[in-house]
Amino acid sequence: MKHINVALFVVHKGCPHMCSFCNQRSISGSQKEITPDEVRSAAETARKSLTAGEAAGGEIAFFGGSFTMIERGYMISLLEAAYEYVKKGVFKGIRISTRPDGISEEICSILKKYGVTAVELGAQSLDDRVLELNERGHTAQDVENAVALLKSFGFETGLQMMTGLYGSEDSDSLETARRIVAMKPDTVRIYPTVVIKGTRLYELMLTGEFIPKGIDETVELCAKIIPAFENAGIKIIRVGLHSGGGVEGDYAGGAYHPALRELCEGRIYYDIALGKLREKDCGSYVLAVNKKEISKMTGQKKQNLIKLQSLGYTCTVEGRDDMPKYEIAVIHKG
Repeated sequence: MKHINVALFVVHKGCPHMCSFCNQRSISGSQKEITPDEVRSAAETARKSLTAGEAAGGEIAFFGGSFTMIERGYMISLLEAAYEYVKKGVFKGIRISTRPDGISEEICSILKKYGVTAVELGAQSLDDRVLELNERGHTAQDVENAVALLKSFGFETGLQMMTGLYGSEDSDSLETARRIVAMKPDTVRIYPTVVIKGTRLYELMLTGEFIPKGIDETVELCAKIIPAFENAGIKIIRVGLHSGGGVEGDYAGGAYHPALRELCEGRIYYDIALGKLREKDCGSYVLAVNKKEISKMTGQKKQNLIKLQSLGYTCTVEGRDDMPKYEIAVIHKG
């Protein structure tokens, strides 16, 4: 089955707050609101790419703004346009993203009526102090209440968290991950903080009040968070901001890298390998991993192998078909 997803950007007009890291309101004035006809046009283009009788199996996704907090009539008009193609079997459902305080029983009923199957919430943190410092306008309890309500309506539920926010420490990010695991969402996205021009974080960075975490610090932290989600069976949809969309042009600081997830998973492999090698004498070893994971074990620009060699372990990497992800067999070369 061919899976085609249509992602549509909703102008940031519904959100009543201006979070420290967000510049959407400042750029929304130059952006045109998507219309129901444009939703139909995008869906129709996807439909035409399918062979006769084939169902896409994908989703129409509304991202960008706090979808359930835009003007009600406008929201429903977009949902109606998308739902036409869900009913035709071109898409399996509709995905939307919103704020925890943008969820209510009434909203859930509307979303259900128009074929929404997945809802992602921007939780960002589950530490009330960090939420307040970053002007989120909701509490950790709001997140937990919203997740419970979404689950009661049968929606696939996703949570988005951020690391490295203003006032945040690694400890509260790890606690946020632990609490997310306890809520058992279906999916998560991990967005390390990126400082964008035109935001409050940018102003705080210029004055020195906020020092954003760099790539190395972020990779070290996310290498602890990722396994917590994976071990709990929670699908990680994304780690780090997508490239494009003006991020590179407006980037001012923080942990932006187009292959951030690869770096984090490479760090996980390094930590596992080092733990096993520490139990052995220095020397030459083969590290056997799943053949699809060779590049992660090797590390970007072979950094994992270079670091291991500096500690006295000269290693090569071998791929195998039968190795689970993150499993490493250490074989002494003799």
